[in-house]
Amino acid sequence: MKVGYLGPQRSFTYQAAGTSFATEDLVAYPSIPTCLKDLEAGFLDFGVVPLENSLEGSVHATIDSLFHRPGLQVVREIILPIKQQLLTAKERPLSEIRRVLSHPQALAQSQAFLEEYLPQAQLEAVASTTHAAQYVQIHPEEAVAAIASKDAAGHYGLTIAQQDIQDNAGNQTRFWVVARPDRMKQSFEPAVKQTLLLTLPSNQPGALYQVLQAFGWRKIDLSKIESRPLKTSLGEYFFVVDLVCDKDPLLIANAITEIQLLGATVQNLGAYPITLVTEEPREDAGL
Repeated sequence: MKVGYLGPQRSFTYQAAGTSFATEDLVAYPSIPTCLKDLEAGFLDFGVVPLENSLEGSVHATIDSLFHRPGLQVVREIILPIKQQLLTAKERPLSEIRRVLSHPQALAQSQAFLEEYLPQAQLEAVASTTHAAQYVQIHPEEAVAAIASKDAAGHYGLTIAQQDIQDNAGNQTRFWVVARPDRMKQSFEPAVKQTLLLTLPSNQPGALYQVLQAFGWRKIDLSKIESRPLKTSLGEYFFVVDLVCDKDPLLIANAITEIQLLGATVQNLGAYPITLVTEEPREDAGL
């Protein structure tokens, strides 16, 4: 079985993939669209992609790619804790550090620490925290630091100059395990959440209100609603709606039917269980 994930190896997405596919053939991809494209084409059995960080919000490439690939389904959500460390090649005062390298998400997640303790440092975005740690290892004489994980420090022989520098101790990232319907297996775990992608009928006043009313009067709880541009013309959007699966599935099915009768298009990504990882990931941190 082949499982694609957003690489490089030892990224947080790699760690997420390992929680569900510890013994499978994991294949790193340089981007989310290329991973999902190969999944749709049948070259992969599953794909694991990041969806949302609790500090930085949604990963738009995942939502947009799934919107344009309606044959793919979400089979599981994985939630990982994200802890960032400041790594250097050797011990040195923070005041001597002139550059800090990391993935853009890691830099953003550590913004308060960087502004307070490293105001003199130039921040440089790189492809992943793995690449940042590798650079610091290869250039030990430079006054440069990386933001990565504790495992990265051990793997690359780096010093942890400062621990847990993320802005929020509860920093987490959501990942989705995605599959084609013909590769899905029956799950005996109860579904916790269901995700719909909704496109409203054009030029119809109150359309969003009517759609939300279909959930409201049935007392179906929405845990998230977010708009994304359709990329057709300015002001046109589709909506990402997460439903809490604590009601009779027939209620949700009837709500979807009502929404479609109102003229909306519904792309059902499926109902799925959630795996919450409570321990810090052992692998290196990318996105």
